[in-house]
Amino acid sequence: MKSSIGESSQMPSLFGRQRPLHLVLGGGKLADILLWRDKRLSAAIVAGFSIIWVLFEVAEYNFVTLLCHVLMAIMLILFVWYNAAGLITWRVPEIYDLQIPESTFRFFDIKLNLFLRIFYDISTGKDMKLFFVTIASLFIMSGIGSYFTTLNLLYMMFLCLVSLPVMYERYEYEVEYLASKGNHDVKRLFNKFDSNVLNKIPRGPVKEKKHR
Repeated sequence: MKSSIGESSQMPSLFGRQRPLHLVLGGGKLADILLWRDKRLSAAIVAGFSIIWVLFEVAEYNFVTLLCHVLMAIMLILFVWYNAAGLITWRVPEIYDLQIPESTFRFFDIKLNLFLRIFYDISTGKDMKLFFVTIASLFIMSGIGSYFTTLNLLYMMFLCLVSLPVMYERYEYEVEYLASKGNHDVKRLFNKFDSNVLNKIPRGPVKEKKHR
């Protein structure tokens, strides 16, 4: 038992992580949902997305039809709520209760800009290893995506998003061990590919800078 604890303390964290996983995921409501700290909200979101998936994939509901029916239902609920508020001790719904917080838009704007910067840095080839790994990963994902519909693929990605972080947090040592072993094997294969293929690609002569 002591040896496993010692090995886990010496083993580097996945992706060089030095902070708790909750802080890495933002430390806010989103992290609570992904790590199932708020089990009711997490279960409600999973149930909601599952219902949407069943309606589109199993019941073959049309998106426009579903959107119109949802808006009609919301209008009827608001109509009954607003007009019954004077007869029953209900609070009249306000427009501010229905607004999406500005911080939510700011969060997605920051994440989108961060993704674009990372994508640009990888695409420029500054890190050739990361460039080829990304190309290979996208090629594999494109092959997998050809066997699934877009909604099925998005639903599978959503399930991974709400299950993998909490599973990683619970079985951190086992995941770190397998990831370290896999990373070592990938580095060995890439070094072999680098020496046998990349280094044999002819390159133009490097021009020396003239010193004045």
